[in-house]
Amino acid sequence: MRGLKVARFGVGLAALSLVVAACGGGDDDDTSSPSSSGAAEGGTSGGRVSIEISEPQYLVPTNTNETAGAEVLDALFVGLVDYDDQNKPVLTELASAVDSTDNKTWDIKLNSGWTFHNGEPVTADSFIDAWNYGALNANGQNNNYFFGNIEGYSALNPEDPNPDDDEVPPATAETLSGLKKVSDTEFTVTLAAPDNTFKTSLGYTAFYPMPKAAFSDLKAFEEAPVGNGPFKMNGTWNHKESIAMDAYADYKGTKPKVDGIDFKIYESLETAYNDLQAGNLDVMDSLPPSALANAEQDLGDRYQTFPSSYYQFLGFPTYDEKFQNIKVRQAISLAIDREAISKTVFNNTRVPADAFVNPVVAGYREGACGDFCSFDPARAKQLLAEGGGLSDMTITYNADGGHKEWTTAACNQIQQNLGVKCVATPKPSFDVLLDDLDKSAAKKQSFGPFRLGWIMDYPSMQNYLGPLYSTGGSSNYYGYSNKQFDDLVKKGQTEATEEAAIADWQQAEDILAQEFPVVPLFFGVTNAANSERVTNVSVDAFDRIDKVGISLK
Repeated sequence: MRGLKVARFGVGLAALSLVVAACGGGDDDDTSSPSSSGAAEGGTSGGRVSIEISEPQYLVPTNTNETAGAEVLDALFVGLVDYDDQNKPVLTELASAVDSTDNKTWDIKLNSGWTFHNGEPVTADSFIDAWNYGALNANGQNNNYFFGNIEGYSALNPEDPNPDDDEVPPATAETLSGLKKVSDTEFTVTLAAPDNTFKTSLGYTAFYPMPKAAFSDLKAFEEAPVGNGPFKMNGTWNHKESIAMDAYADYKGTKPKVDGIDFKIYESLETAYNDLQAGNLDVMDSLPPSALANAEQDLGDRYQTFPSSYYQFLGFPTYDEKFQNIKVRQAISLAIDREAISKTVFNNTRVPADAFVNPVVAGYREGACGDFCSFDPARAKQLLAEGGGLSDMTITYNADGGHKEWTTAACNQIQQNLGVKCVATPKPSFDVLLDDLDKSAAKKQSFGPFRLGWIMDYPSMQNYLGPLYSTGGSSNYYGYSNKQFDDLVKKGQTEATEEAAIADWQQAEDILAQEFPVVPLFFGVTNAANSERVTNVSVDAFDRIDKVGISLK
């Protein structure tokens, strides 16, 4: 999932070791379990809490692939799978079985009695209809990629003979042949090939169920999504300002401890942090760089760090002639002093990335990126000359995520170490940046280098490699394509054992280290802060605040 606020700052190597040890499970305490009194320990039931987010790009499960939208949908929906403290898939309270004997044919069973917020029952059709909608090319859903291994996907997404035009080739079917309804509470999924990541992937936003009411008017649905989760919408999406929701009284799962949530939409982390200090905001899960040095002193135990799957990098539109030469990309990487940025901008709170996957996932290897993720200005100059040189460049960032300081610092280093004029260029918000990247990638227009972050959709190396670098990957904005890489990623998914899968994926990562389509920059943990009103604040490795466990003091 494309990282949103991405001011996810680590707290040095000691904190990174916590990331690896915890594997993304959040606290050891089960803050989502109710106490015998119906209230969390140290808290009381009822009341409303406010949570900081940026403007979501979309609020439809099959189209939402960034963290602000996912944070909202996490409150409104519940799917089939969640994850334990060891990053292993576990069934949600909605699912009674997700079983397979061969990793190809899956039998999925639901517990009965669950309803959407409009009273419509949650049935097998709720999943089948949503997945068919997401998989059909004409619907243009961002998460279309994630349905790619279900049998029949190619009929819904025929190969485009003219990829450079804007025409979508007509599908020869409208539904996935691999989805079969058995009963209202059971359906089967047949994959085109065995996939050892399928069950794990079902915890991702793309696989949420959707009510029949959604498909009669998707635009209206997006303004007030009707989910099946612990909270329901109170009114409609107030763009650029807020999204309000109330606890859903008929929710069949573990009940939330608060009466409602108000998501407050900010264009500046500094403004949000000021509101939190003033008591006008309850929770934020990323802090502005200016707050990091004194956050613990200012907030005490209201400042916390949590393990995160966050990975930040610099992307290049490889179809742009200026950046097609690998030596130019390698030179830019070698010209950036990650340690210095961590010290001067982030108060020693970031960990330089040395691989293309985060340490929380099995298969991470220290130093997998190779020498080109180090700082070597002399070699950088040499490589730039060998690559044909570069006179100027920009680094585009979203202004609502606390990126101005570090992108400016990186540009200054590039200018100083390479003699290349570099300007840090803001887009007003992350949704605007993503929209512009989507348009530029589709038309192969020059965009220049851009910062992007990644929060895992599900705990697997494959989730870092496939969506970001596979040909046609859902977040492959760079035009990168390598058949050997694609084949290794797919081969890993078909392996019978995790060890064999990781071996394939590590070979694929080695190709990235050789071809360098992006510059890995930082790993981090989540820095969260809360007001004096609330307690039991926890954030998982997917950057999701525990909205069921949070309570008022």
